[in-house]
Amino acid sequence: MKIGFIGLGIMGKPMVRNLLKAGHELVVFDVIKENVDISVKDGARAAASAKAIAQECTTIITMLPNSPHVKTVVLGENGILEGAKPGTILIDMSSIAPLASQEVEKACSAKGVKMIDAPVSGGEPKAIDGTMSIMVGGDKKIFEQVKDDILLKMGGSAVHCGAIGAGNTTKLANQVVVAVNIAAVAEAFTLAKRAGVDPQLVFDAIKGGLAGSTVMNAKGPMMIASNFKPGFKIDLHIKDLGNALDTGHGVGAPLPLTALLMEMMQTIRADGAGQDDHSALAKYYAKVSGTKIGD
Repeated sequence: MKIGFIGLGIMGKPMVRNLLKAGHELVVFDVIKENVDISVKDGARAAASAKAIAQECTTIITMLPNSPHVKTVVLGENGILEGAKPGTILIDMSSIAPLASQEVEKACSAKGVKMIDAPVSGGEPKAIDGTMSIMVGGDKKIFEQVKDDILLKMGGSAVHCGAIGAGNTTKLANQVVVAVNIAAVAEAFTLAKRAGVDPQLVFDAIKGGLAGSTVMNAKGPMMIASNFKPGFKIDLHIKDLGNALDTGHGVGAPLPLTALLMEMMQTIRADGAGQDDHSALAKYYAKVSGTKIGD
């Protein structure tokens, strides 16, 4: 199958690679030429614009940073809707505001384009090994049409969560849980270090019990090693928490922990950590306690 793919960042490039491994033909576009060059080296073919991709591909995936980027790529000049044929399927795998998904889908529907929102969880490591969790909103028939041959070639699971926007609502819930979990790990390891107990030994002792989690297994060792190379950046998590807070305000859902985590992340971003992995929440605790978890 020929698939258009727009957005070749940390997540997009390995997703393209896995689709190529599955035997699909990929036509790609990104505003950063170096990203395109990497995907072309992997076996994809470059296109000049989102419009150009839509003119030759009837299945298109977008993986972009936030709502404005999706609106520009889909609705803007030289965008997808300028080139798309009726019946084209758009799979937006970006993590954006649910209301933005609904707005874009409405414009797509008016042009005969079928859209689902399908954000992912797992960060770069799971994008690389094709085991991401994919949460989907939109027409269930379209979901079933693309689930096995496309979505499950990039992810280990794909779950239909409801109408358009439900995928992004689910992703926001995911991001709240992840952020609070990362903060809890950083707080616990800081307590251990301040009390004179090796955080590595604490990790080894508790990871198999109730406190154990995928988040702690992935982010705890990074904190202990002071390795904050981004798999998912603080800046992107701030974006997601902002969308969660906006959505919570809109539906009347109280999000006090989310608001606190937003301020913690904003604090370390102001100190220059915005491009670090979100495990760099440990830097907040280092800042307020004077004690680093790692050496």
